[in-house]
Amino acid sequence: MARDDKSEEARPGPRHVAIIMDGNGRWAQQRGRPRLYGHHAGAKRVRDIVEACPDLGVEYLTIFAFSTENWKRTQTEVAGLMGLFRRYIEREARALVRDGVCVRFIGDRVKLEPKLVDMMDNLEMLTAGNTKMNLTVAINYGGRDEVTRAARRLAYEVQQGRITHEEVDAETLARFLDTRVLPDPDLVIRTSGEARISNFLLWQSAYAEYEFIDTLWPDFTPTEFASVLKSYTLRDRRFGAVRA
Repeated sequence: MARDDKSEEARPGPRHVAIIMDGNGRWAQQRGRPRLYGHHAGAKRVRDIVEACPDLGVEYLTIFAFSTENWKRTQTEVAGLMGLFRRYIEREARALVRDGVCVRFIGDRVKLEPKLVDMMDNLEMLTAGNTKMNLTVAINYGGRDEVTRAARRLAYEVQQGRITHEEVDAETLARFLDTRVLPDPDLVIRTSGEARISNFLLWQSAYAEYEFIDTLWPDFTPTEFASVLKSYTLRDRRFGAVRA
């Protein structure tokens, strides 16, 4: 862990935390249960972490629910996950509205079933005015896919003459990303002991801090979450600069 050698003074906690929720399948297999059992347990853990965010000072939480590569899993598991997403929205919508959570979904919705897309759209509409915290759920999301789609939309704007090629820079491209209304993540957490980013928020996480922990996602409690956030405050974030 990178720490400031000159000072132990804690810095502000992360405003935006992104989480790669890994380990649901292994958690279930350790208990002799099917992988979907672990995904159900993981969905319940999401509620615990979302509820903990306001008291921990986290304004934005982005969770990686289903990647563009996850379609390679068995048809049974994919179908089960899609059903789980529908049930999660049905079960949690009222609580999310009540608790002031603004929900957004990122990713390519074209491949998702229309009923699920309608539910996602409706939940976004119902929670659009909420300001207590922001929950972003990445479904059928991949960082490279997101940047490709953004570049395609930007190229179309240039083709239509609404943007000149001289105006194209990093800030311009960022306006076409799925996350254009969100701040970049300060901290990215991956559970389950894997130390890779798996195509998650590639553009947005250029200067994020990373924390790879061994805990499987269903066992990742708000207490451990708070501990990870505390360790973040001891890191020396220089963003390419050198401190005097």
